[in-house]
Amino acid sequence: MSTTVTPASPSRPARRLGEARPRYGERIVKALLFLCAAVSVATTAGIVVALAGPTIEFLGEVPLKDFLFGTEWRPLFSPPDFGVMPLVSATIVVTACALVVCIPFGLGAAIYLSEYARPGVRKALKPVLEVLAGIPTVVYGFFALTFLTPVLQDIWLFGDPPSVFNALAAGLVMGVMILPTVASLSEDAMAAVPQGLRQGAYALGASKRIVATKIVVPAALSGIVASFVLAISRAVGETMIVLIAAGGTPNLSLNPAEAMQTMTAFIAAAGLGDQSTGSTGYQTIFAVGALLFIATFVMNIFSIRLVRKYREVYE
Repeated sequence: MSTTVTPASPSRPARRLGEARPRYGERIVKALLFLCAAVSVATTAGIVVALAGPTIEFLGEVPLKDFLFGTEWRPLFSPPDFGVMPLVSATIVVTACALVVCIPFGLGAAIYLSEYARPGVRKALKPVLEVLAGIPTVVYGFFALTFLTPVLQDIWLFGDPPSVFNALAAGLVMGVMILPTVASLSEDAMAAVPQGLRQGAYALGASKRIVATKIVVPAALSGIVASFVLAISRAVGETMIVLIAAGGTPNLSLNPAEAMQTMTAFIAAAGLGDQSTGSTGYQTIFAVGALLFIATFVMNIFSIRLVRKYREVYE
């Protein structure tokens, strides 16, 4: 009995043994992912280009030293003053008030969810906690202005009570807003710690508190630090809460009970059209935005190095 072998078509050569078929789906996904990365990089480059031109023109009229270290911010006065220190100090004060709330309470919530809460309780509490991140920031701003500020005025024990607009109420409410960011990211980092570390500590007689604070938290330190830096960046870049509750008065002070204007609040207020396009006052929007961009960029670089330094790699 003879067997007929059909030769391969010249236009379609036979596939070699073990040769993988081309996976066009993976190539498409890879191209889409590359496109997403390219769009993010291009967006960042576009922001830099948009800020660079007006900022350079502004610094051509206002010395850099006067802009960075000046203590008076009055761009609409005659003669104007362009010292950005009042805006920077207000941003620092509001951010510090926010961190007082979000770091201890967020980290405590993460430790509880990771080490103490039962699975059912964790599944119920974590979504409820993350709901805080979905509330519009304008709601937080009006909550700080109409509810928290009167409460602070009633219970204030340190000299003059807070004014109607104050940095303390804005910062505390902002801390509540970014608390889920710290809690969720820190809890995820703790959940990634191998159970073998916990079991080894329990085998040596350690209590749950010791395991949580001396074993789990140090092992998840890189993720916890990343959550802190993200919270700081979120606080520095927040606009509506400080615009509504902190006021619009540039004030070089470290007293959170006073009204202040942060960098983002100035950008939002100045962008309403009170200054003519192309004027020096108009260019201050871009100069302050560039300073805010540089500050956030430096914080991100610092956080990346810190995370790499304390990152724990487990097999």
